[in-house]
Amino acid sequence: MTHIDPADRPQPAHPHSAHPAPEEPTPPVTDSGWPDVPGETSLTIRVPEADALVHAGLPPAHVTVLYPFLHLGRIDTAVDRELRELFGAHAPFELSLAQFLRYPGVLCLDPRPREPVRALTSALTSRWPEARPYRGIFGDGLDPHLTLANHEGPATWRAAYDALESRLAPALPLSSRVTEIHLGVFGADGWSYARSYRLGTTPAGRTVPRPVAGPGRVSGRMAARIERIPEES
Repeated sequence: MTHIDPADRPQPAHPHSAHPAPEEPTPPVTDSGWPDVPGETSLTIRVPEADALVHAGLPPAHVTVLYPFLHLGRIDTAVDRELRELFGAHAPFELSLAQFLRYPGVLCLDPRPREPVRALTSALTSRWPEARPYRGIFGDGLDPHLTLANHEGPATWRAAYDALESRLAPALPLSSRVTEIHLGVFGADGWSYARSYRLGTTPAGRTVPRPVAGPGRVSGRMAARIERIPEES
């Protein structure tokens, strides 16, 4: 997830981005940022077209729809059904990734249009208002973004990301067709994908979520909990 240095404000990407970052001050974060908790979940858009651009050590390329979502222990049959119906009511869409975006210490791609992603986030937080984007650290959340790198410190990130942008720019623009949303789960081995929810299913709930491959496995108790979420026909 996107960890931002609390000492800085968001900065516009330079020199390749045409879209400045938000003007409002960055809210404070703790020294540890937001530590991921076992059993925590997220809802994301996978963007495999950008995997090769993501810095080593980060999860595969994705755009966060809502992090954190509900703890895995709360995702029962009823919640699973509601997620299928909620996502099924939203049409698939195309994302274009042509520009860079920066937050302090973080280099991202700026997915456009933003509105379909925001609509999904809004639908989720309207139904589950306790699931505040980024724990409320950034007010209503951050603009949709795809994190490429967050490994540089305060003294080096600007120059380092100038060089990284220059190296990655020839690979842009990228486009990705979004047809499903992925449920990620944090466990002993880090983040992995438990299942996916199709967009644009009619009638609502007609297509069931299916397990998807992810960067590692959910082990032990996490796997047992996931298996207990029934997939209805």
